[in-house]
Amino acid sequence: MEGVSVLQVAVATVIGYISWYLLKPCVVRSPLDNVPGPPRQSWLYGNLTQFLTQACWDFRDELVRKYPGRVIRLHGVLGARMILVWDVKAMHHIFIKEQDIYEEPVGVKRETIGTGEQHKRQRKMLNPVFSVKHLREMTPLFYQVIHRTRDAIMTRVRADDASKDGVELDMVSWSGRTTLEVLGQAGLGHSFDPLTGDRADEFATAVREFFPQLVRSVTFRTLMPHASKLGPASFRRWVVERTPLDYVQQMRRITDTLHDRSVKIFREKKALLEKGDDALKHQIGEGRDIMSILLRANMSASENDKLPDDELIGQVSTMILAGMDTTANSLARVLQLLADHPEVQEKLRQEIFQAVEAEGDGDMLDYDKFMELPYLEAICRETLRVYPGVTILFRNTAKDVILPLSEPIRLRDGTLVDAIPIPKGTRVIPNVGASNVDPALWGPDAHVWRPERWLEPLPRAVEEAHIPGVYSHMMTFIGGNKACIGFRLAQVEMKTFLLVLLQHFKFKPSGKKIIWNFAGVQYPAVGEIGSDPELPLLVSPLHP
Repeated sequence: MEGVSVLQVAVATVIGYISWYLLKPCVVRSPLDNVPGPPRQSWLYGNLTQFLTQACWDFRDELVRKYPGRVIRLHGVLGARMILVWDVKAMHHIFIKEQDIYEEPVGVKRETIGTGEQHKRQRKMLNPVFSVKHLREMTPLFYQVIHRTRDAIMTRVRADDASKDGVELDMVSWSGRTTLEVLGQAGLGHSFDPLTGDRADEFATAVREFFPQLVRSVTFRTLMPHASKLGPASFRRWVVERTPLDYVQQMRRITDTLHDRSVKIFREKKALLEKGDDALKHQIGEGRDIMSILLRANMSASENDKLPDDELIGQVSTMILAGMDTTANSLARVLQLLADHPEVQEKLRQEIFQAVEAEGDGDMLDYDKFMELPYLEAICRETLRVYPGVTILFRNTAKDVILPLSEPIRLRDGTLVDAIPIPKGTRVIPNVGASNVDPALWGPDAHVWRPERWLEPLPRAVEEAHIPGVYSHMMTFIGGNKACIGFRLAQVEMKTFLLVLLQHFKFKPSGKKIIWNFAGVQYPAVGEIGSDPELPLLVSPLHP
């Protein structure tokens, strides 16, 4: 072509490809256009700024009320179609039957335990350390950490006894610090926090800020699947460092802190392991922590099953991120609920007192005894049902697929269907929160926090639904091969924390308005959406 350079042709081709990629969802019809759903709020972001904002709860509740078919079409960036779903049969299809088709998005893969063959190798090595047998052996360590929390809180409430109602303490801070230390010792054989002073640990602060900052950068992260393909990692790092957006730089600082400490912990642990088991026995956890067991298993694994160091390093941050805020914020939620329902708090306290008096050691019960306490179990189950830490998940379809439904839905053109064709590359969003409180399964009081429901026969609809969750007829810990591997660990943490603290303290509301923000893990704040995590409660000693 006369007068046209090869470079100009290349540039024009790239621009044309990008333009078509961006405009295609807007000009090409999709079978999902016939699925009921709300109109887009904006051409650029669709419904994302409504659905993923920190104050999204009213919008999501409205969707559930307005579109009872349990499948909704949402608009994503630049016209991309997304599917929000909480139909039981569809959930089984996504998490069990066709789980390999519904892949975790790029940004999520790097925050969770592996994918594909990598995931299978990691699960194979990790399964033994999340067994009941191992958790039973690690329970004394849980108590050691929680007793330090008990003593630290007691020091504070007795130092300031000016009010008979108690001393105001930020209990999400204490649940977070305790959970981090339990995970540090039981998971990594590492201590992050002596729990004696109020000095903030840089790593702990980064973990605490991770999910709130993650949701603030949600629109930027929608570009991650495409940006991850641009050049080498060094180039992508260069671009991020020069991106003039405060939330991007905050997220870079947080991830750098997590990575640097993870590398340090990994190298220390590996060096000790190379010296032999005797060296580990003198460390925190005595070599029974999850990371030590994982490293030993990796050293003895066949070459095909071995995990490279970068994957093992990734497990340090993953283990903490996956387990800290989910459990800590669930504990904070329980404490808030117990403060708001003093009759429930007192009934639980009496159950604990009676069990400890009969078979306890100090303020402790052994693993089997506290796991069998019926009202404690009911309170934990009900909290995790009504208020799951993670309310939605994300999956991308790897190929065209038919999504089956348990009940027919009426499409926009009036057609009644019991399955929906989902094109390749569609973002599918399982709605864990809506699934857990579906009135068709749980009855008209499904949204009500009522622990007694677990002491009664469950509704027949729940029993017959075959909900594909790994825990108690709910999707809180999802299901299938990628179910949360640490769900039993979370239960032990919650129960030991409540068991000890309720024997020593009373909890009352502070009178301040508490707002729960949406993030990767929902978290409490005072007064307004977007504030830092905080849950002030009045705490008083049970025996002054």
